[in-house]
Amino acid sequence: MTRDPFQCRCVLCHEYGDRDEADRMDLTIIENVQQHGWHVVMVPEDEIGPGFAYTIGRAHTHGAPELALFGLDIHATHRMLNRLGTKSSADAVLADGQSQSDVVDGQQVALRQVDLRWYRTFFGRAIGFYRRPPFPVLQVAWPDADGRFHWEEQAEEKHRDSQPQLWQPPSEHPVGIWTTEL
Repeated sequence: MTRDPFQCRCVLCHEYGDRDEADRMDLTIIENVQQHGWHVVMVPEDEIGPGFAYTIGRAHTHGAPELALFGLDIHATHRMLNRLGTKSSADAVLADGQSQSDVVDGQQVALRQVDLRWYRTFFGRAIGFYRRPPFPVLQVAWPDADGRFHWEEQAEEKHRDSQPQLWQPPSEHPVGIWTTEL
């Protein structure tokens, strides 16, 4: 199987001289990547917006994209990312534009390549692990009960607001809860 080339610059592959400065979360991420192949960061819903979760370590361990999923319960999201991550670590290549089944309530999800300009907004811990972009990230977009994705006009406003469109540059993203802090 051929994967896209990725030059890993993570804290496991290189000594940056600051390992003694790692905080508890950094150490947990490193331990999980070493033991399980990746770590899932969960960001809970708050007054600003919906929760989300993303992986760290898949690019290091498998040469595969990190995965990010927005707008669902973070514990369910954690399980979904692990399910999709396990599927891809078993030689299923995940790439931009693909659909995957058996991730969210038996429905198809869509995979979209995240624009690099969003990394600092959403993936700070991953930047700390890899030390600098680029590292590949795919947004896992889930449909509503009728199978519509959040970028489709027919989707209800609540569903459209539940997830960002991180494949778009921030300057082109629809104004809403995902862009108010930019």
